[in-house]
Amino acid sequence: MSSPDKVRSNGTDTDAPAKRTLVIHPVMRGDESRRDPKARLDEAVGLAAAINLEVVEKLLVPVSQRRPSHLLGSGKVDDLKGLIAELEITLVIVDHALTPVQQRNLERSWQAKVIDRTGLILEIFGARAQTKEGTLQVELAALEYQRSRLVRSWTHLERQRGGFGFLGGPGESQIEMDRRLIGDRIIKLKRELDQVRRTRGLHRSARKKVPHPVVALVGYTNAGKSTLFNRLSGAHVMAEDLLFATLDPTMRGIELPSGRRVILSDTVGFISELPTQLVAAFRATLEEVEEADLILHVRDISHPDSEAQREDVLSVLSDMGLDLEHDGRIVEILNKVDRLPEEERDRLSWQEGRKPELLPVSALAGDGIGRLLDFIDRRLSENRTVIELDIDLSDGGAIAWLYRSGEVLFRHDDETQAHLKVGLDPSALARFETHYPYRPH
Repeated sequence: MSSPDKVRSNGTDTDAPAKRTLVIHPVMRGDESRRDPKARLDEAVGLAAAINLEVVEKLLVPVSQRRPSHLLGSGKVDDLKGLIAELEITLVIVDHALTPVQQRNLERSWQAKVIDRTGLILEIFGARAQTKEGTLQVELAALEYQRSRLVRSWTHLERQRGGFGFLGGPGESQIEMDRRLIGDRIIKLKRELDQVRRTRGLHRSARKKVPHPVVALVGYTNAGKSTLFNRLSGAHVMAEDLLFATLDPTMRGIELPSGRRVILSDTVGFISELPTQLVAAFRATLEEVEEADLILHVRDISHPDSEAQREDVLSVLSDMGLDLEHDGRIVEILNKVDRLPEEERDRLSWQEGRKPELLPVSALAGDGIGRLLDFIDRRLSENRTVIELDIDLSDGGAIAWLYRSGEVLFRHDDETQAHLKVGLDPSALARFETHYPYRPH
């Protein structure tokens, strides 16, 4: 066997070899989940791959009854113990929520480190956070998660690399961090994140004064949001075939076919059973979505669980307070059509001409991007009126008001007047006509 890969964190190889990992997905009897268990297992393996763990085996494990002590039945625990010893497994990922007692008992039974789905996602986020904001958010989520658990290797509080120490093996010293110390740190982090929110609020206020509409990309992790962001903006955001390739939000200005400028925002990907700690911690980031003028829900239409992923994303958006039934800002983008069988691509092409809001694209190949840009342009301009007017240069108040409340598309000044073309929403146009009567061209 070739030597194991190095574990990577924040893009930097460490000296630690990749842990030999077993990934199991418990299939609960009576679980009416809309998801295919095999797809869920593959997703868990993808999460492990996101931090370069060496997955040597993956298994679906039937569970007839949840056991408070181990989650799994004693016979299954013993069977897996033999497999873990035979394959020299050092880490077991259980793709399910574990209580602290279940995690500890499984570690004792298997003599291997055990982490659940939440711990794995937090570890990935810890390795991927690049900005100060992202680091604060993930650390807060990790602390909230670990309040009731034994805390191992909390070196991340002053860490030299990403990750949160959840992957340490049995035998290392285990310490219980003083609850008061955890609480104090959580209070400090929340205070710092409140400052982040205030700063973001100021940035949003500044953007509204420009103002350029904001178009936010949301979607399930690995749906292709960052690839689409790069295609639309010409930026070079990390876009790999990995779960959670993007963590920190990115914003770029782009020009639509009409010449109108908009701000495009790429956000963290969603995932099924996203840890509640992360939803709360990433509130500051998700506020960018709440404030957006248009929300593009990017779907991987080629994924076997595409419909279930759609429901997961809509569930998170609903939890954020968006009214999915009446909020007309949310538009679905069907990405990765290049991966579909030819007959399905032909069916989408046939439907596309009859449904103006059916938007199949391939962010990677560039298919459908022109039509998408035209759609964004039309949607953002639906309720906007473009007026042309001449204003005396001495009337600085009216000119300043237009820059503050509308979008100045063109301006030319002569000796006495400013000749302007301005886009205004209906309410802004009514206010302008009331306070600054004008004569259009």
